[in-house]
Amino acid sequence: MSDHAINDLKTIIRGRAQDLGFDVARFTTADADPADAQALSRFLKDGRHGDMAWLDNADGRRGNPKALMPDAKTIIVLGANYGSASGTGEIPQDRGAISVYARGRDYHDILKKKMKQLARWLAETHSCDVKVFVDTAPIMEKPLAQRAGVGWQGKHTNLVSREFGSWLFLAEIFTTLDLPPDRPETDHCGSCDRCIQACPTDALADPYRIDPRRCVSYLTIEHKDPIAPDLMASMGNRIYGCDDCLAACPWTKYQRPTLIEAFLPRAEFAMPRLGDLAALDDAEFRKFFSGSPIKRTGRDRFVRNVLIAIGNSGDERLLPGARSLTEDASPLVAGAARWAVQQLQRSDIPNQDV
Repeated sequence: MSDHAINDLKTIIRGRAQDLGFDVARFTTADADPADAQALSRFLKDGRHGDMAWLDNADGRRGNPKALMPDAKTIIVLGANYGSASGTGEIPQDRGAISVYARGRDYHDILKKKMKQLARWLAETHSCDVKVFVDTAPIMEKPLAQRAGVGWQGKHTNLVSREFGSWLFLAEIFTTLDLPPDRPETDHCGSCDRCIQACPTDALADPYRIDPRRCVSYLTIEHKDPIAPDLMASMGNRIYGCDDCLAACPWTKYQRPTLIEAFLPRAEFAMPRLGDLAALDDAEFRKFFSGSPIKRTGRDRFVRNVLIAIGNSGDERLLPGARSLTEDASPLVAGAARWAVQQLQRSDIPNQDV
């Protein structure tokens, strides 16, 4: 295939991806960059992965794309904008703050369907093998996205795009097609440190180096145990994820609302009442968060987060609900409830589980 024909094919693939709703489609090689595995090794050695045991790289697969598809030659890195017109404005303290990415439908399900359509077309029309991934395999997505030119890893360690700020879902198609890589993106953070200053728990003490064990997103989504009191007091009313460092980035000014309807905020997730969320039992939790990534945290972890927000609210009207959960069957919930009660009434109720 001539160079002209190859470039035409890349243009056609981009067009098909855009027709399916992807905002970005760029290309890089399937070769491993040793720097990725080395960076991960340092991260794991420092214990910064906390409860995220799935980051373990004992088998050496993470950071080596060909461990997942040995005959892959090209990786198509896809990006889907999930920016919201409602933004990340301040939410009243008696309401819960949910990360923008989780206010719509679960992106894993939405993007996987679109990717399978694109991959099927690619395989059928160009006689190649393909594999699709949407945060479902040991892939270091952000370094791949930077090599493909989608964006760069900012000082908050998230991907930053000059077109979409930090509001991009990433996905990848591995293929045996041999396509020339696009130009990598360079770092455009400069001397800016707004993301570092915005972090409510000082999880970004050093640029480009996050400590997830202090990150609100990690604490509310991945952490399975009670949260340290000093961190709870800094979490405010954030009950699932945190967008502070993303929203503070100057490149966010270029964001525009997503065109994928499924990613638009569900009305019930915009500013949910903390009192209502704390009262959810397991069945009600599963029903309320059906089709949402929040469902995967489970009722106990989520209600723990809600009770922390209640404790930080300063709203004594939420005290009865918190008090009713101090003897919850889940020690995680009961401990957070006792902390919330203490915060609201400054009592001497024992706080055994926190």
